[in-house]
Amino acid sequence: MKQDTKRKPKDQPRDVLVVLSNRLSLNAPVYHVELRCKADGTILKETPLKREPQEARFDEVWVNEEGKRTIADCTRFKRIYRHKLERRPAAAG
Repeated sequence: MKQDTKRKPKDQPRDVLVVLSNRLSLNAPVYHVELRCKADGTILKETPLKREPQEARFDEVWVNEEGKRTIADCTRFKRIYRHKLERRPAAAG
């Protein structure tokens, strides 16, 4: 049986992009934070980004639209599937 080498194993940390925005005030700045997480959700590293990333290199993208500036202030996140900054899975074949 051929093993797919392009998929990440479950025990490797995953990269998550968190987008903090305000849906009520569109003029408010949008904050981007990069997280490095274990498979069980434990945050290993949190890095605020100065601008929106240009390349799709994240395993997951999460969004909070409550207008908060930090992840610690947020109460809930929505996962966005097929986001433009989410890495596409390898094609099977």
